[in-house]
Amino acid sequence: MPDDDQARQRHADDVSEGRATLGIELGSTRIKATLVGADLLPIASGSHEWENEFVDGRWTYPLDAVWSGLQACYADLVSDVQDRFGVRPTRFRAIGVSAMMHGYLAFDADDELLVPFRTWRNTSTGAASADLTEALQFNIPLRWSVAHLYQAVLDDEPHVADIASLTTLAGYVHWKLTGRRVLGVGDASGVFPIDPATGTYDAGMLATVQERVGRRAAHLDLAAVLPEVLPAGREAGHLTADGARLLDPTGSLQDGIPLCPPEGDAGTGMVATNAVAPRTGNVSVGTSIFAMVVLEEPLTAAHHELDVVTTPSGDAVAMVHCNNGASELAAWARVFGRFAEVTGSPVEPDRVYAALLAEALDADPDAGGLLSSNYLSGEPVTGVEEGRPLLVRSPAGRFTLGNLIRAEVDAAFATLRIGMDVLAGEGVAVDQLLAHGGLFRTRGPAQQLLAAALRVPIAVGATAGEGGPWGMAVLAAYLEAADERSLAEYLATEVFDGDTVDVVQPAAEDVAGFATFLERYRAGLALQPVAVAATPAGTSDGDAAGDAVAIGDTPNEGATP
Repeated sequence: MPDDDQARQRHADDVSEGRATLGIELGSTRIKATLVGADLLPIASGSHEWENEFVDGRWTYPLDAVWSGLQACYADLVSDVQDRFGVRPTRFRAIGVSAMMHGYLAFDADDELLVPFRTWRNTSTGAASADLTEALQFNIPLRWSVAHLYQAVLDDEPHVADIASLTTLAGYVHWKLTGRRVLGVGDASGVFPIDPATGTYDAGMLATVQERVGRRAAHLDLAAVLPEVLPAGREAGHLTADGARLLDPTGSLQDGIPLCPPEGDAGTGMVATNAVAPRTGNVSVGTSIFAMVVLEEPLTAAHHELDVVTTPSGDAVAMVHCNNGASELAAWARVFGRFAEVTGSPVEPDRVYAALLAEALDADPDAGGLLSSNYLSGEPVTGVEEGRPLLVRSPAGRFTLGNLIRAEVDAAFATLRIGMDVLAGEGVAVDQLLAHGGLFRTRGPAQQLLAAALRVPIAVGATAGEGGPWGMAVLAAYLEAADERSLAEYLATEVFDGDTVDVVQPAAEDVAGFATFLERYRAGLALQPVAVAATPAGTSDGDAAGDAVAIGDTPNEGATP
Protein backbone atom coordinates (compact mmCIF):
# COMPACT_ATOMS: atom_id res chain seq x y z
CA MET A 1 0.00 0.00 0.00
CA PRO A 2 1.49 3.39 -0.97
CA ASP A 3 2.87 5.27 2.03
CA ASP A 4 4.33 8.52 0.68
CA ASP A 5 2.80 11.74 2.01
CA GLN A 6 1.10 12.83 -1.22
CA ALA A 7 -0.46 9.43 -1.80
CA ARG A 8 -1.60 9.29 1.82
CA GLN A 9 -3.33 12.65 1.48
CA ARG A 10 -5.00 11.64 -1.79
CA HIS A 11 -6.28 8.48 -0.22
CA ALA A 12 -7.46 10.30 2.89
CA ASP A 13 -9.45 12.60 0.59
CA ASP A 14 -10.83 9.57 -1.23
CA VAL A 15 -12.13 8.21 2.07
CA SER A 16 -13.57 11.46 3.41
CA GLU A 17 -15.21 12.35 0.07
CA GLY A 18 -16.66 8.90 -0.58
CA ARG A 19 -14.45 8.07 -3.59
CA ALA A 20 -13.00 4.86 -2.11
CA THR A 21 -14.43 1.49 -3.16
CA LEU A 22 -14.99 -1.46 -0.83
CA GLY A 23 -14.54 -5.12 -1.70
CA ILE A 24 -15.46 -7.91 0.72
CA GLU A 25 -14.80 -11.62 0.33
CA LEU A 26 -15.99 -14.43 2.59
CA GLY A 27 -13.41 -17.16 2.28
CA SER A 28 -13.20 -20.53 3.97
CA THR A 29 -11.19 -19.39 6.96
CA ARG A 30 -11.21 -15.62 6.79
CA ILE A 31 -13.55 -12.84 5.85
CA LYS A 32 -11.49 -10.06 4.29
CA ALA A 33 -12.22 -6.51 3.21
CA THR A 34 -10.08 -4.29 1.02
CA LEU A 35 -10.60 -0.58 0.46
CA VAL A 36 -9.15 0.92 -2.71
CA GLY A 37 -8.66 4.56 -3.57
CA ALA A 38 -9.76 6.30 -6.73
CA ASP A 39 -6.51 4.98 -8.27
CA LEU A 40 -7.68 1.40 -7.49
CA LEU A 41 -4.69 0.77 -5.24
CA PRO A 42 -5.37 -0.90 -1.87
CA ILE A 43 -5.33 1.67 0.93
CA ALA A 44 -6.73 -0.24 3.93
CA SER A 45 -7.90 -3.69 4.89
CA GLY A 46 -9.72 -5.63 7.55
CA SER A 47 -10.24 -9.29 8.33
CA HIS A 48 -11.93 -11.76 10.63
CA GLU A 49 -11.08 -15.41 11.08
CA TRP A 50 -13.81 -18.00 11.11
CA GLU A 51 -14.07 -21.74 10.65
CA ASN A 52 -16.46 -24.16 9.07
CA GLU A 53 -18.19 -26.65 11.33
CA PHE A 54 -18.74 -30.35 10.69
CA VAL A 55 -22.32 -30.89 11.86
CA ASP A 56 -24.44 -33.99 11.23
CA GLY A 57 -22.05 -35.15 8.54
CA ARG A 58 -21.94 -31.86 6.63
CA TRP A 59 -19.64 -28.85 6.45
CA THR A 60 -21.47 -25.65 7.34
CA TYR A 61 -21.29 -22.13 8.75
CA PRO A 62 -24.11 -20.72 10.91
CA LEU A 63 -25.67 -17.63 9.37
CA ASP A 64 -25.17 -15.80 12.67
CA ALA A 65 -21.44 -16.33 12.14
CA VAL A 66 -21.74 -14.76 8.68
CA TRP A 67 -23.04 -11.49 10.15
CA SER A 68 -20.89 -11.38 13.27
CA GLY A 69 -17.89 -12.09 11.04
CA LEU A 70 -18.79 -9.44 8.49
CA GLN A 71 -19.32 -6.88 11.23
CA ALA A 72 -15.99 -7.74 12.84
CA CYS A 73 -14.23 -7.57 9.47
CA TYR A 74 -15.79 -4.22 8.64
CA ALA A 75 -14.93 -2.83 12.08
CA ASP A 76 -11.32 -3.95 11.57
CA LEU A 77 -11.25 -2.16 8.21
CA VAL A 78 -12.64 1.03 9.74
CA SER A 79 -10.02 0.87 12.48
CA ASP A 80 -7.28 0.50 9.85
CA VAL A 81 -8.65 3.47 7.90
CA GLN A 82 -8.74 5.63 11.02
CA ASP A 83 -5.20 4.60 11.99
CA ARG A 84 -3.86 5.43 8.53
CA PHE A 85 -5.83 8.54 7.64
CA GLY A 86 -7.56 9.79 10.79
CA VAL A 87 -10.93 9.58 9.02
CA ARG A 88 -13.91 7.30 9.61
CA PRO A 89 -15.56 6.20 6.34
CA THR A 90 -19.29 6.83 6.08
CA ARG A 91 -19.84 6.36 2.35
CA PHE A 92 -18.17 4.54 -0.53
CA ARG A 93 -18.11 4.97 -4.27
CA ALA A 94 -19.40 1.38 -4.56
CA ILE A 95 -19.38 -1.94 -2.72
CA GLY A 96 -18.90 -5.49 -3.97
CA VAL A 97 -19.34 -8.80 -2.14
CA SER A 98 -17.81 -12.11 -3.12
CA ALA A 99 -17.56 -15.45 -1.38
CA MET A 100 -16.71 -19.10 -1.77
CA MET A 101 -18.75 -20.44 -4.67
CA HIS A 102 -21.33 -23.19 -4.94
CA GLY A 103 -23.00 -24.75 -1.93
CA TYR A 104 -26.65 -24.63 -0.95
CA LEU A 105 -28.69 -21.96 0.81
CA ALA A 106 -32.41 -22.70 0.44
CA PHE A 107 -35.17 -20.44 1.79
CA ASP A 108 -38.92 -20.69 2.09
CA ALA A 109 -41.55 -18.12 1.10
CA ASP A 110 -41.04 -16.32 4.42
CA ASP A 111 -37.29 -16.06 3.75
CA GLU A 112 -36.48 -18.57 6.49
CA LEU A 113 -33.46 -20.83 5.99
CA LEU A 114 -34.76 -24.38 5.48
CA VAL A 115 -31.61 -26.39 6.27
CA PRO A 116 -28.16 -25.34 7.50
CA PHE A 117 -25.89 -23.87 4.83
CA ARG A 118 -24.20 -26.69 2.90
CA THR A 119 -20.81 -25.50 1.70
CA TRP A 120 -18.76 -26.40 -1.36
CA ARG A 121 -16.73 -28.87 0.72
CA ASN A 122 -19.61 -31.34 0.97
CA THR A 123 -19.22 -34.28 -1.40
CA SER A 124 -22.47 -36.12 -0.59
CA THR A 125 -24.10 -35.35 -3.95
CA GLY A 126 -22.66 -38.20 -5.99
CA ALA A 127 -25.92 -39.60 -7.33
CA ALA A 128 -27.21 -36.18 -8.38
CA SER A 129 -23.91 -35.17 -9.95
CA ALA A 130 -23.64 -38.36 -11.98
CA ASP A 131 -27.26 -38.28 -13.18
CA LEU A 132 -27.14 -34.62 -14.21
CA THR A 133 -23.76 -34.96 -15.91
CA GLU A 134 -25.07 -37.88 -17.96
CA ALA A 135 -28.34 -36.16 -18.83
CA LEU A 136 -26.74 -32.85 -19.83
CA GLN A 137 -23.48 -34.19 -21.24
CA PHE A 138 -21.96 -31.37 -19.23
CA ASN A 139 -19.95 -31.88 -16.06
CA ILE A 140 -21.97 -31.03 -12.94
CA PRO A 141 -19.48 -31.28 -10.05
CA LEU A 142 -20.44 -32.47 -6.59
CA ARG A 143 -20.18 -29.00 -5.07
CA TRP A 144 -22.44 -27.17 -7.56
CA SER A 145 -25.65 -25.77 -6.14
CA VAL A 146 -27.88 -27.64 -8.60
CA ALA A 147 -26.25 -30.91 -7.52
CA HIS A 148 -27.11 -30.13 -3.89
CA LEU A 149 -30.66 -29.24 -4.85
CA TYR A 150 -31.21 -32.32 -7.00
CA GLN A 151 -29.66 -34.58 -4.34
CA ALA A 152 -32.15 -33.20 -1.81
CA VAL A 153 -34.92 -34.02 -4.30
CA LEU A 154 -33.59 -37.55 -4.85
CA ASP A 155 -33.34 -38.09 -1.10
CA ASP A 156 -36.92 -36.89 -0.58
CA GLU A 157 -35.77 -34.36 2.00
CA PRO A 158 -38.86 -32.79 3.61
CA HIS A 159 -37.65 -29.23 3.14
CA VAL A 160 -37.82 -29.52 -0.67
CA ALA A 161 -41.58 -28.96 -0.52
CA ASP A 162 -41.00 -25.48 0.92
CA ILE A 163 -38.19 -24.18 -1.30
CA ALA A 164 -38.99 -20.71 -2.64
CA SER A 165 -35.48 -19.46 -3.42
CA LEU A 166 -31.93 -20.73 -3.68
CA THR A 167 -28.67 -18.82 -3.60
CA THR A 168 -24.96 -18.87 -2.82
CA LEU A 169 -23.20 -17.28 0.14
CA ALA A 170 -22.30 -14.15 -1.84
CA GLY A 171 -25.84 -13.96 -3.18
CA TYR A 172 -27.26 -14.28 0.33
CA VAL A 173 -25.15 -11.46 1.74
CA HIS A 174 -25.90 -9.24 -1.25
CA TRP A 175 -29.64 -9.93 -0.88
CA LYS A 176 -29.61 -8.91 2.76
CA LEU A 177 -27.63 -5.74 2.00
CA THR A 178 -29.73 -4.62 -0.98
CA GLY A 179 -32.98 -6.58 -1.01
CA ARG A 180 -32.15 -7.97 -4.49
CA ARG A 181 -31.83 -11.69 -5.25
CA VAL A 182 -29.17 -11.61 -7.96
CA LEU A 183 -25.84 -13.22 -8.78
CA GLY A 184 -22.93 -12.18 -10.92
CA VAL A 185 -22.67 -14.49 -13.91
CA GLY A 186 -19.41 -15.99 -12.67
CA ASP A 187 -20.95 -17.02 -9.35
CA ALA A 188 -24.12 -18.17 -11.12
CA SER A 189 -22.02 -20.45 -13.33
CA GLY A 190 -21.27 -22.53 -10.23
CA VAL A 191 -24.98 -22.83 -9.51
CA PHE A 192 -26.21 -23.99 -12.92
CA PRO A 193 -24.65 -24.08 -16.42
CA ILE A 194 -24.58 -20.74 -18.22
CA ASP A 195 -25.16 -20.19 -21.93
CA PRO A 196 -22.43 -17.70 -22.98
CA ALA A 197 -24.63 -16.53 -25.87
CA THR A 198 -27.42 -15.35 -23.56
CA GLY A 199 -25.44 -14.65 -20.38
CA THR A 200 -27.92 -16.55 -18.22
CA TYR A 201 -28.85 -20.14 -17.35
CA ASP A 202 -28.81 -22.48 -20.34
CA ALA A 203 -32.50 -22.82 -21.32
CA GLY A 204 -32.19 -26.30 -22.82
CA MET A 205 -30.36 -27.67 -19.82
CA LEU A 206 -32.82 -25.97 -17.49
CA ALA A 207 -35.69 -27.77 -19.23
CA THR A 208 -33.89 -31.12 -18.96
CA VAL A 209 -33.23 -30.72 -15.24
CA GLN A 210 -36.74 -29.40 -14.64
CA GLU A 211 -38.17 -32.58 -16.18
CA ARG A 212 -36.05 -34.72 -13.85
CA VAL A 213 -36.86 -32.67 -10.78
CA GLY A 214 -40.55 -32.74 -11.67
CA ARG A 215 -40.66 -36.53 -11.38
CA ARG A 216 -40.27 -36.23 -7.59
CA ALA A 217 -41.07 -32.60 -6.83
CA ALA A 218 -43.65 -31.42 -9.35
CA HIS A 219 -44.20 -28.14 -7.50
CA LEU A 220 -40.54 -27.05 -7.74
CA ASP A 221 -39.97 -24.50 -10.51
CA LEU A 222 -36.22 -24.20 -11.06
CA ALA A 223 -36.44 -21.00 -13.09
CA ALA A 224 -38.39 -19.36 -10.28
CA VAL A 225 -36.11 -20.37 -7.41
CA LEU A 226 -32.76 -19.54 -9.05
CA PRO A 227 -31.39 -15.99 -8.66
CA GLU A 228 -31.35 -13.48 -11.52
CA VAL A 229 -28.03 -13.43 -13.40
CA LEU A 230 -26.14 -10.18 -14.08
CA PRO A 231 -22.85 -9.45 -15.89
CA ALA A 232 -19.99 -7.40 -14.47
CA GLY A 233 -20.68 -3.68 -14.62
CA ARG A 234 -24.44 -3.95 -14.21
CA GLU A 235 -25.82 -2.14 -11.18
CA ALA A 236 -27.22 -4.71 -8.78
CA GLY A 237 -29.02 -2.58 -6.21
CA HIS A 238 -28.16 -0.11 -3.48
CA LEU A 239 -27.30 -0.52 0.17
CA THR A 240 -30.50 -0.26 2.18
CA ALA A 241 -30.78 1.25 5.64
CA ASP A 242 -31.19 -2.23 7.09
CA GLY A 243 -28.24 -3.46 5.05
CA ALA A 244 -26.04 -0.61 6.30
CA ARG A 245 -26.85 -1.53 9.89
CA LEU A 246 -26.11 -5.19 9.21
CA LEU A 247 -22.63 -4.26 8.02
CA ASP A 248 -22.00 -1.43 10.48
CA PRO A 249 -24.11 -1.62 13.66
CA THR A 250 -22.62 1.72 14.84
CA GLY A 251 -24.86 3.50 12.34
CA SER A 252 -22.02 5.47 10.73
CA LEU A 253 -22.33 3.85 7.31
CA GLN A 254 -24.80 5.62 5.04
CA ASP A 255 -27.29 3.79 2.85
CA GLY A 256 -27.80 4.35 -0.89
CA ILE A 257 -24.34 3.12 -1.95
CA PRO A 258 -24.45 1.19 -5.28
CA LEU A 259 -23.44 -2.47 -5.27
CA CYS A 260 -22.14 -4.47 -8.22
CA PRO A 261 -23.29 -8.04 -8.87
CA PRO A 262 -22.05 -10.45 -6.17
CA GLU A 263 -19.37 -12.77 -7.45
CA GLY A 264 -17.64 -16.00 -6.56
CA ASP A 265 -14.05 -16.25 -5.47
CA ALA A 266 -13.07 -17.70 -8.84
CA GLY A 267 -14.26 -14.58 -10.63
CA THR A 268 -12.45 -12.23 -8.30
CA GLY A 269 -9.31 -14.27 -8.82
CA MET A 270 -9.57 -13.79 -12.57
CA VAL A 271 -9.91 -10.04 -12.06
CA ALA A 272 -7.06 -9.92 -9.54
CA THR A 273 -4.74 -11.57 -12.07
CA ASN A 274 -6.02 -9.83 -15.23
CA ALA A 275 -7.06 -13.19 -16.65
CA VAL A 276 -10.43 -12.54 -18.30
CA ALA A 277 -9.48 -12.65 -22.00
CA PRO A 278 -9.06 -15.81 -24.14
CA ARG A 279 -5.78 -17.75 -23.68
CA THR A 280 -5.23 -16.11 -20.30
CA GLY A 281 -5.44 -18.07 -17.09
CA ASN A 282 -4.69 -18.02 -13.40
CA VAL A 283 -3.91 -20.30 -10.50
CA SER A 284 -5.28 -19.61 -7.04
CA VAL A 285 -3.82 -21.36 -4.01
CA GLY A 286 -5.59 -21.56 -0.68
CA THR A 287 -7.78 -24.03 1.19
CA SER A 288 -8.64 -25.32 -2.25
CA ILE A 289 -6.52 -24.84 -5.33
CA PHE A 290 -7.72 -24.22 -8.84
CA ALA A 291 -6.64 -23.11 -12.27
CA MET A 292 -8.82 -21.30 -14.77
CA VAL A 293 -8.23 -20.81 -18.48
CA VAL A 294 -10.49 -18.62 -20.62
CA LEU A 295 -11.56 -20.71 -23.61
CA GLU A 296 -11.34 -19.80 -27.27
CA GLU A 297 -13.60 -22.72 -28.27
CA PRO A 298 -15.99 -24.98 -26.32
CA LEU A 299 -14.60 -28.24 -24.93
CA THR A 300 -15.27 -31.28 -27.11
CA ALA A 301 -16.54 -33.47 -24.26
CA ALA A 302 -17.52 -33.46 -20.60
CA HIS A 303 -14.74 -34.39 -18.17
CA HIS A 304 -15.27 -34.92 -14.45
CA GLU A 305 -11.94 -33.20 -13.81
CA LEU A 306 -13.03 -30.00 -15.58
CA ASP A 307 -15.72 -27.48 -14.71
CA VAL A 308 -16.95 -25.03 -17.31
CA VAL A 309 -17.76 -21.74 -15.60
CA THR A 310 -17.52 -18.14 -16.77
CA THR A 311 -15.63 -14.93 -16.27
CA PRO A 312 -17.53 -12.10 -14.51
CA SER A 313 -18.42 -10.95 -18.03
CA GLY A 314 -19.86 -14.31 -19.05
CA ASP A 315 -17.11 -15.79 -21.25
CA ALA A 316 -16.59 -19.56 -20.93
CA VAL A 317 -13.74 -20.74 -18.71
CA ALA A 318 -12.33 -24.21 -18.13
CA MET A 319 -11.66 -24.71 -14.45
CA VAL A 320 -9.68 -27.41 -12.69
CA HIS A 321 -10.87 -27.22 -9.11
CA CYS A 322 -9.28 -29.30 -6.37
CA ASN A 323 -10.91 -29.37 -2.95
CA ASN A 324 -7.57 -29.74 -1.19
CA GLY A 325 -4.90 -27.10 -1.53
CA ALA A 326 -2.31 -25.70 0.87
CA SER A 327 -4.03 -26.41 4.19
CA GLU A 328 -1.69 -29.24 5.16
CA LEU A 329 1.30 -27.04 4.35
CA ALA A 330 -0.24 -24.45 6.67
CA ALA A 331 -0.48 -27.04 9.43
CA TRP A 332 3.22 -27.81 9.15
CA ALA A 333 4.06 -24.10 9.11
CA ARG A 334 2.17 -23.69 12.37
CA VAL A 335 4.05 -26.61 13.89
CA PHE A 336 7.41 -25.02 13.06
CA GLY A 337 6.18 -21.60 14.12
CA ARG A 338 5.16 -23.03 17.47
CA PHE A 339 8.54 -24.77 17.80
CA ALA A 340 10.27 -21.42 17.36
CA GLU A 341 7.97 -19.97 20.01
CA VAL A 342 8.70 -22.60 22.65
CA THR A 343 12.44 -22.20 22.11
CA GLY A 344 12.09 -18.55 23.05
CA SER A 345 12.67 -17.25 19.52
CA PRO A 346 9.23 -16.51 18.07
CA VAL A 347 9.10 -15.90 14.32
CA GLU A 348 6.47 -14.00 12.35
CA PRO A 349 4.34 -16.27 10.11
CA ASP A 350 5.62 -14.68 6.89
CA ARG A 351 9.20 -15.44 7.95
CA VAL A 352 8.25 -19.02 8.79
CA TYR A 353 6.92 -19.47 5.26
CA ALA A 354 9.90 -17.74 3.69
CA ALA A 355 12.33 -20.02 5.53
CA LEU A 356 10.40 -23.22 4.80
CA LEU A 357 9.87 -22.44 1.13
CA ALA A 358 13.54 -21.58 0.67
CA GLU A 359 14.46 -24.97 2.14
CA ALA A 360 11.97 -26.67 -0.19
CA LEU A 361 13.50 -25.04 -3.24
CA ASP A 362 16.97 -26.30 -2.27
CA ALA A 363 15.72 -29.84 -1.55
CA ASP A 364 15.92 -32.92 -3.75
CA PRO A 365 13.91 -32.39 -6.95
CA ASP A 366 11.71 -35.43 -6.18
CA ALA A 367 11.39 -34.53 -2.46
CA GLY A 368 13.87 -37.25 -1.47
CA GLY A 369 11.46 -40.14 -1.94
CA LEU A 370 8.89 -38.75 0.50
CA LEU A 371 5.17 -39.09 -0.19
CA SER A 372 2.75 -36.53 1.17
CA SER A 373 -1.00 -36.34 0.75
CA ASN A 374 -2.82 -33.07 1.41
CA TYR A 375 -6.37 -34.50 1.48
CA LEU A 376 -8.40 -33.10 4.34
CA SER A 377 -11.64 -33.84 2.50
CA GLY A 378 -12.82 -35.79 -0.51
CA GLU A 379 -11.24 -35.04 -3.88
CA PRO A 380 -13.47 -35.50 -6.95
CA VAL A 381 -10.62 -34.98 -9.43
CA THR A 382 -8.95 -38.20 -8.25
CA GLY A 383 -12.13 -40.02 -7.23
CA VAL A 384 -11.36 -39.94 -3.50
CA GLU A 385 -14.65 -39.78 -1.59
CA GLU A 386 -13.12 -38.98 1.81
CA GLY A 387 -9.54 -37.98 2.40
CA ARG A 388 -6.85 -37.94 5.05
CA PRO A 389 -3.51 -36.07 5.12
CA LEU A 390 -0.62 -38.51 5.03
CA LEU A 391 3.17 -38.50 5.19
CA VAL A 392 4.85 -41.74 4.09
CA ARG A 393 8.51 -42.54 3.53
CA SER A 394 10.65 -45.58 2.99
CA PRO A 395 13.66 -46.23 5.24
CA ALA A 396 15.82 -45.10 2.33
CA GLY A 397 13.97 -41.81 1.90
CA ARG A 398 15.89 -38.62 2.68
CA PHE A 399 13.85 -37.15 5.53
CA THR A 400 15.09 -33.58 5.72
CA LEU A 401 13.32 -30.33 6.42
CA GLY A 402 13.63 -29.29 2.80
CA ASN A 403 12.29 -32.57 1.45
CA LEU A 404 9.42 -32.54 3.93
CA ILE A 405 8.26 -29.09 2.84
CA ARG A 406 8.92 -29.80 -0.83
CA ALA A 407 6.72 -32.90 -0.55
CA GLU A 408 3.97 -30.80 1.02
CA VAL A 409 4.22 -28.13 -1.67
CA ASP A 410 4.29 -30.73 -4.44
CA ALA A 411 1.27 -32.45 -2.89
CA ALA A 412 -0.62 -29.17 -2.94
CA PHE A 413 0.04 -28.93 -6.70
CA ALA A 414 -0.28 -32.63 -7.65
CA THR A 415 -4.05 -32.97 -8.07
CA LEU A 416 -4.12 -29.70 -10.02
CA ARG A 417 -1.55 -31.15 -12.42
CA ILE A 418 -3.71 -34.25 -12.92
CA GLY A 419 -6.62 -32.05 -13.95
CA MET A 420 -4.47 -29.80 -16.13
CA ASP A 421 -3.30 -32.86 -18.07
CA VAL A 422 -6.95 -33.47 -19.03
CA LEU A 423 -7.26 -29.86 -20.18
CA ALA A 424 -4.12 -30.23 -22.28
CA GLY A 425 -5.68 -33.29 -23.87
CA GLU A 426 -8.50 -31.02 -25.08
CA GLY A 427 -5.93 -28.96 -26.95
CA VAL A 428 -6.48 -25.90 -24.76
CA ALA A 429 -3.48 -23.60 -25.06
CA VAL A 430 -2.27 -21.11 -22.48
CA ASP A 431 0.81 -18.94 -22.80
CA GLN A 432 1.38 -18.54 -19.09
CA LEU A 433 -0.58 -18.70 -15.85
CA LEU A 434 -0.75 -15.89 -13.34
CA ALA A 435 -0.55 -17.11 -9.76
CA HIS A 436 -2.05 -15.34 -6.79
CA GLY A 437 -2.69 -15.85 -3.10
CA GLY A 438 -0.62 -15.24 0.00
CA LEU A 439 1.68 -18.18 -0.74
CA PHE A 440 3.21 -16.03 -3.48
CA ARG A 441 3.98 -13.13 -1.16
CA THR A 442 7.24 -14.97 -0.62
CA ARG A 443 8.67 -14.41 -4.07
CA GLY A 444 10.41 -17.23 -5.91
CA PRO A 445 10.12 -20.71 -4.38
CA ALA A 446 6.40 -21.46 -4.68
CA GLN A 447 6.33 -19.87 -8.12
CA GLN A 448 9.23 -21.98 -9.35
CA LEU A 449 7.78 -25.20 -7.94
CA LEU A 450 4.38 -24.48 -9.48
CA ALA A 451 6.00 -23.85 -12.87
CA ALA A 452 7.67 -27.25 -12.64
CA ALA A 453 4.46 -28.96 -11.56
CA LEU A 454 2.34 -27.54 -14.38
CA ARG A 455 5.12 -27.29 -17.01
CA VAL A 456 4.11 -23.76 -17.91
CA PRO A 457 5.59 -20.33 -17.14
CA ILE A 458 4.15 -18.86 -13.95
CA ALA A 459 3.77 -15.09 -13.58
CA VAL A 460 3.30 -13.24 -10.31
CA GLY A 461 2.32 -9.58 -10.27
CA ALA A 462 2.55 -6.86 -7.66
CA THR A 463 -1.00 -7.60 -6.47
CA ALA A 464 -0.50 -11.37 -6.17
CA GLY A 465 -1.04 -11.33 -2.42
CA GLU A 466 -4.09 -9.04 -2.51
CA GLY A 467 -6.47 -11.70 -3.78
CA GLY A 468 -10.24 -11.75 -3.84
CA PRO A 469 -11.35 -8.69 -1.88
CA TRP A 470 -9.16 -6.46 -4.04
CA GLY A 471 -10.55 -8.10 -7.18
CA MET A 472 -14.06 -7.53 -5.83
CA ALA A 473 -13.32 -3.85 -5.16
CA VAL A 474 -12.11 -3.50 -8.75
CA LEU A 475 -15.37 -5.08 -10.00
CA ALA A 476 -17.33 -2.60 -7.89
CA ALA A 477 -15.34 0.31 -9.32
CA TYR A 478 -16.05 -1.01 -12.83
CA LEU A 479 -19.69 -0.01 -12.37
CA GLU A 480 -18.78 3.52 -13.50
CA ALA A 481 -16.88 2.40 -16.62
CA ALA A 482 -18.97 -0.49 -17.94
CA ASP A 483 -20.82 1.63 -20.50
CA GLU A 484 -17.55 2.72 -22.10
CA ARG A 485 -15.40 -0.40 -22.27
CA SER A 486 -15.35 -4.14 -21.68
CA LEU A 487 -14.02 -5.58 -18.44
CA ALA A 488 -10.92 -6.86 -20.25
CA GLU A 489 -10.23 -3.37 -21.64
CA TYR A 490 -10.86 -1.78 -18.25
CA LEU A 491 -8.39 -4.07 -16.52
CA ALA A 492 -5.78 -3.58 -19.23
CA THR A 493 -6.00 0.22 -19.32
CA GLU A 494 -7.07 1.27 -15.83
CA VAL A 495 -5.86 -1.41 -13.44
CA PHE A 496 -2.83 -3.25 -14.82
CA ASP A 497 -1.45 -0.71 -17.30
CA GLY A 498 2.27 -0.41 -16.63
CA ASP A 499 2.30 -3.21 -14.06
CA THR A 500 5.33 -5.47 -14.12
CA VAL A 501 5.09 -9.20 -13.57
CA ASP A 502 7.79 -11.64 -12.54
CA VAL A 503 7.74 -14.69 -14.84
CA VAL A 504 9.48 -17.95 -13.95
CA GLN A 505 10.11 -20.63 -16.55
CA PRO A 506 9.95 -24.34 -15.61
CA ALA A 507 13.41 -25.72 -14.79
CA ALA A 508 14.14 -29.08 -16.42
CA GLU A 509 15.50 -30.65 -13.22
CA ASP A 510 12.45 -29.56 -11.24
CA VAL A 511 10.07 -30.78 -13.95
CA ALA A 512 11.68 -34.23 -13.90
CA GLY A 513 11.67 -34.32 -10.09
CA PHE A 514 8.00 -33.43 -9.90
CA ALA A 515 7.16 -36.12 -12.48
CA THR A 516 8.77 -38.69 -10.18
CA PHE A 517 6.89 -37.33 -7.19
CA LEU A 518 3.62 -37.41 -9.14
CA GLU A 519 4.03 -41.12 -9.91
CA ARG A 520 4.46 -41.72 -6.18
CA TYR A 521 1.46 -39.50 -5.43
CA ARG A 522 -0.81 -41.37 -7.85
CA ALA A 523 0.23 -44.72 -6.37
CA GLY A 524 -0.37 -43.37 -2.88
CA LEU A 525 -4.03 -42.65 -3.60
CA ALA A 526 -4.68 -46.31 -2.80
CA LEU A 527 -3.75 -45.55 0.83
CA GLN A 528 -6.67 -43.17 1.29
CA PRO A 529 -9.41 -45.76 2.03
CA VAL A 530 -7.10 -47.46 4.55
CA ALA A 531 -6.36 -44.16 6.28
CA VAL A 532 -10.05 -43.26 6.38
CA ALA A 533 -10.93 -46.62 7.89
CA ALA A 534 -8.23 -46.19 10.52
CA THR A 535 -9.29 -42.64 11.46
CA PRO A 536 -13.09 -42.35 11.27
CA ALA A 537 -14.52 -38.86 10.97
CA GLY A 538 -15.65 -37.37 14.25
CA THR A 539 -15.56 -34.22 16.33
CA SER A 540 -11.80 -34.14 16.67
CA ASP A 541 -11.36 -34.86 12.97
CA GLY A 542 -13.66 -32.03 12.01
CA ASP A 543 -11.89 -29.64 14.34
CA ALA A 544 -8.54 -30.59 12.90
CA ALA A 545 -9.74 -29.98 9.38
CA GLY A 546 -11.08 -26.62 10.37
CA ASP A 547 -7.84 -25.60 12.04
CA ALA A 548 -5.76 -26.72 9.12
CA VAL A 549 -7.22 -24.20 6.73
CA ALA A 550 -5.88 -21.15 8.50
CA ILE A 551 -3.20 -20.66 5.82
CA GLY A 552 -5.61 -19.50 3.21
CA ASP A 553 -9.04 -19.36 1.90
CA THR A 554 -11.00 -20.39 -0.94
CA PRO A 555 -9.12 -19.75 -3.27
CA ASN A 556 -8.59 -16.21 -3.76
CA GLU A 557 -7.65 -15.47 -0.28
CA GLY A 558 -4.70 -17.64 -1.02
CA ALA A 559 -2.18 -19.06 1.36
CA THR A 560 -1.90 -16.18 3.74
CA PRO A 561 -0.66 -17.00 7.23
